[in-house]
Amino acid sequence: MGRRASTSPTWPTPCPNPARRGRTVKPPRLSSAPPPPPWSTWTPWWPLRRPPRHATPFSRVGAMLGRWAGSPPSVPRHTNRLINEKSPYLLQHAHNPVDWYPWGQEAFDKAKNENKLIFLSVGYSTCHWCHVMEEESFKNKEIGEIMNKNFVCIKVDREERPDVDKVYMTFVQATSGGGGWPMSVWLTPDLKPFAGGTYFPPEDGVHRVGFRTVLLRIAEQWKENKDALLQNSQKILEALLHVSEIRVQGQESPPPSKEVMATCLQQLSNSYDEDYGGFSKSPKFPTPVNLNFLFTYWALHRTTPEGARALQMALHTLKMMAHGGIHDHICQGFHRYSTDQHWHVPHFEKMLYDQGQLAATYSRAFQISGDEFFANVVQDILLYVSRDLSDQAGGFYSAEDADSYPTTASEEKREGAFCVWTAEEIRALLPDPVEGATEGTTLGDVFMHHYGVKETGNVSPMQDPHQELKGKNVLIVRYSPELTAAKFGLEAGRLGALLREGRRRLSAARAQRPRPHLDTKMLAAWNGLMISGFAQAGVALAEQEYVSRAARAAAFLRRHLFDPASGRLLRSCYRGEENTVEQSAVPIQGFLEDYVFVIQALFDLYEASLEQSWLEWALQLQHMQDKLFWDPKGFAYFSSEAGDPSLLLRLKNDQDGAEPAANSVTVTNLLRAACYSGHKEWVEKAGQILAAFSERLQKIPIALPEMARATAVFHQTLKQVVICGDPQGEDTKEMLRCVHSIFSPNKVLMLADGDSSGFLYRQLPFLASLERKEGKATAYLCSNFSCSLPVTSPQELRGMLCP
Repeated sequence: MGRRASTSPTWPTPCPNPARRGRTVKPPRLSSAPPPPPWSTWTPWWPLRRPPRHATPFSRVGAMLGRWAGSPPSVPRHTNRLINEKSPYLLQHAHNPVDWYPWGQEAFDKAKNENKLIFLSVGYSTCHWCHVMEEESFKNKEIGEIMNKNFVCIKVDREERPDVDKVYMTFVQATSGGGGWPMSVWLTPDLKPFAGGTYFPPEDGVHRVGFRTVLLRIAEQWKENKDALLQNSQKILEALLHVSEIRVQGQESPPPSKEVMATCLQQLSNSYDEDYGGFSKSPKFPTPVNLNFLFTYWALHRTTPEGARALQMALHTLKMMAHGGIHDHICQGFHRYSTDQHWHVPHFEKMLYDQGQLAATYSRAFQISGDEFFANVVQDILLYVSRDLSDQAGGFYSAEDADSYPTTASEEKREGAFCVWTAEEIRALLPDPVEGATEGTTLGDVFMHHYGVKETGNVSPMQDPHQELKGKNVLIVRYSPELTAAKFGLEAGRLGALLREGRRRLSAARAQRPRPHLDTKMLAAWNGLMISGFAQAGVALAEQEYVSRAARAAAFLRRHLFDPASGRLLRSCYRGEENTVEQSAVPIQGFLEDYVFVIQALFDLYEASLEQSWLEWALQLQHMQDKLFWDPKGFAYFSSEAGDPSLLLRLKNDQDGAEPAANSVTVTNLLRAACYSGHKEWVEKAGQILAAFSERLQKIPIALPEMARATAVFHQTLKQVVICGDPQGEDTKEMLRCVHSIFSPNKVLMLADGDSSGFLYRQLPFLASLERKEGKATAYLCSNFSCSLPVTSPQELRGMLCP
């Protein structure tokens, strides 16, 4: 986890849930049943990292943490059912003395047959506090015996089962005002929650009851007050059903885009950090959904002061992030978030979904500004993903952990150990005198000045309350190239090569350190986000290699995460032995977000490659999404399909967070699908989604910036940019390059190649009426099946797209 100024005592918080920092709804206090005990709902949100010293001596925790991965194997004392699972997170708990069950009927039947409560623990493999709670409590034999005697214990990987996570996170947030992971929830045998929280220390402290005491008190309540507890759980569930429902409230038209966009811009502007960018003081998350909204606002209001303000906020934020320590200057990619206002000290975990979204966002920044700085950041992100998060079969892995061993001899993992530096290390790696610089200047001097390295370390004690980073440096660009060059009497043109050499040597040195744990689970949704990143980068940077990588990943999805017999997506697959790709014994069916992000990826890939098979698959998946998730009564899509008796609620995510909400992205997907197919019912569905979320969009659109953006696209009507031409002709390629160089949020691109038997011509008969003018590649701008006069030059086309 991240750090923050220590208070006394310094209680830790779980891995935060950044998607839920807006609405908190508490169920009504029910007089006929006792309220949940106060110790069951303690869930603060602010980011501290380590457990208090008096809870568990850190030297002992550290020794235990040293056995997470990468150490000599030993014969485990215990093995439970999780040994048969594929999830890296579940496998991390397979040798706990706790008799863990995976989520499933075997566990549910045991709870009912033995009349036992269920203890549900939810987390993910790169979650720091999940590791800590395992080491302190789940590996403790005595606590394990209490758990096994009194509860049926279920462990869930939230990334495998976002549906289960969402149901119980809704409960924890509604009853405590916060949320995060590990999530700890106690359920009745029929799966209804009645008590919950996040991380619990193992033993009682000054301000908090320990996990052991919580377990014993809940077990005692079950024996002595079972009827009241069951009654309370039923009323809590009814309250959750009421507050979590999203549906059309008598109004069946989408909200006006002008007001929604203006309000969202104002709310973002009010929270904007003028100095360092971003939309909070600390912690600071990348939030690509905010930046993409701002780009769309600018594109629709280019000549207004508000449009200029939107663009300035987005580009400044992206530059400050790229200069900051949240950006890995040595081994590329972006860390999860910054714990401070300056984007300096990160939580060092790296997530695939961040890389995919940021690659797309920086690509748009380059399209809009033409500034090579943004193109370089895109290349940097995609280098990291290609090198470190790519499976040889074509898919993308989920995440890299924040924690690792400082050296091969270490027995204690520390957060950021793989990434941080002492001044002494850098001096030893970069001792060379710099020719032409002021006398005595070494490469280390230049490098350390530019990246803010200090002899005593550059991490403030306020950001490091437990002194893990004492004497260490997180690299952050402190000066412009011109200022650094001037400082040492160098020509500005020489500095780039010197810094590149410094980064190269530090990268080689880092390669000798023990690597963080890699979560090799491959998720359809997150692979979709990454495919979009590669495809959009390929278009914006004119790099065919990126488009090819996106196509390879899409082929991987079709091969390993799609069932052609049923036409359905699967949620996850895993790297097996000898780099094979494996599935669970019972594969997990895809959720709404899997369909939505994969469909978006396939549309992006079609526009980048003009390969119609991706378009055809996207439309097939959209039909399947409609069948599995659409709510015909309340409108919009449920996050999970009907028919799973273990899910108490079918929910609709109402916030764009670390990832955009699926319904937000679906609005644009549906409009694109209608343009490529002619099916007007998809336009109607897009409007119905906006109507279902209308109240939220009008009051707090900052909670749904991606859907606010889509509101404008809906009302503007998507424009079909049709290029009639030979795909191999140079004139056609010129027209395509023109389209790709422009950021236009309300366009779709298609190539009319003259093949009347092709998929697009079958879907859109009006294409047959469009002709090449004088044999040249010809562009038409079409809307509602009515097209503009044809143009044959890229300059004319640019004028049509940027009026």
